[in-house]
Amino acid sequence: MQLSVEHIGLAARDPIALKDWYVNNLAAKVIFQADQSPPAFFIELPGGLWIEIYKGDLASSETAINRLAGWRHLALRVDSIELARESLVAKGIEFNEPIKPAGGGGRVLFFQDGEGNLLHLVERSADSKLK
Repeated sequence: MQLSVEHIGLAARDPIALKDWYVNNLAAKVIFQADQSPPAFFIELPGGLWIEIYKGDLASSETAINRLAGWRHLALRVDSIELARESLVAKGIEFNEPIKPAGGGGRVLFFQDGEGNLLHLVERSADSKLK
């Protein structure tokens, strides 16, 4: 059996607003919109990752706590954390933590999407064990 990731699911309080956040801030493209109310979307991030955004029934204020059990963050690899941060700050994204060392080598910088889901930029160093 061969496995590959097709997409990840992201339940949202407001699927339209969250889709717009990813399109406007991370250059995602809408590749499918389901004909339902509220609509569900498949978006594609630069690099090819698909995210399905759909209406959630429950929400938690603890979503951005990185130690909460379950899948906790989406890591976005960049060549330069500083340049990526500057670009996102220009779009109104806030960064409330400093750049930190990354497991396996490199650096990370955490931030949140429009609904408080945790993301981070990751820049891998030349000597990183993860290429």
